[in-house]
Amino acid sequence: MSDRAPVGVERVLVAGAAGMVGSAICRTLGEQGFEVLAATRQDIDWTEQSAAVAYFEKHNPDVAILAAAKVGGIHANNTYPADFIADNLAIQNHFIGSAHATGVERLIFLGSSCIYPKLAKQPIVESELLNGPLEPTNDAYAVAKIAGIKTCEAFNRQHGTDYRSLMPTNLYGPGDNFHPENSHVIPALMRRIHEAKDKDLDEVVIWGTGSPRREFLHVDDLARAVAHIVQIDRQAYWSVVPERESHINVGTGVDITIRELAETLQKVVGFEGSLRFDSDKPDGTPRKVLNVQRLESLGFCASTEFEAGLVDTYQWFLANQHSMRG
Repeated sequence: MSDRAPVGVERVLVAGAAGMVGSAICRTLGEQGFEVLAATRQDIDWTEQSAAVAYFEKHNPDVAILAAAKVGGIHANNTYPADFIADNLAIQNHFIGSAHATGVERLIFLGSSCIYPKLAKQPIVESELLNGPLEPTNDAYAVAKIAGIKTCEAFNRQHGTDYRSLMPTNLYGPGDNFHPENSHVIPALMRRIHEAKDKDLDEVVIWGTGSPRREFLHVDDLARAVAHIVQIDRQAYWSVVPERESHINVGTGVDITIRELAETLQKVVGFEGSLRFDSDKPDGTPRKVLNVQRLESLGFCASTEFEAGLVDTYQWFLANQHSMRG
């Protein structure tokens, strides 16, 4: 084990440790010399306030990282909005409140780029928050995440805590959700192209023109960003981040078209058929990319080359596809 963990920050609680994001954070922190307390849903139900307080009291972490959340794709968010807002508010409120009640001064809250307005100026800077209407298909989840940011800011102002919020762009990587109905664009397309290859199909039909632009971040880059932010001292962090804007964008700052994504996946999977874009189907938002200058000013840049990250993800999919549901 390395000795890179900073003085005074040794034990880190990671909630949601079994998920794609949480497991990547646990791996990265462990490699960097931290004592990691990996909390899964089998260990603790964060929607139960008394259980949350008891867990913090028992384990007494130096830093708490909230990677636990109720998540899903467009279909799930649009179908179960009450569940998404209620469960995520409960998880956040009990986690953040219990951390404060038990004397945890350093906390990192993980959100999502869906917090920003549907028609935010591009690339999206942190100050775009609350400047316009949200994407309606996942506004319940987004409102919960916005509430988490504002809860951290409120605790900082009232109690002098050091609670920080990170907002990652579209994530992908090992451990992703490849369910055919509830997955995001990379795992969904990867699975469809793989199945077309398996069935020796001539083509894969993709909704829309392929022209919308999106930004993607490998989950290991997010984990490294989290570990980097954990190690930045209080004065350095808040010299860059305004007190009333406790959140930082985490991404690459680079976007590609959906067509370019599909063509790269076709290469990675080895599908020799054609890709057909159905322009009668909706495209969605024309562009979504984050401004990451605030993160870069704190000394971190994502480093995973996109095609290499897709290869890594596809290898994980191949190794785990038979155990997947759906």
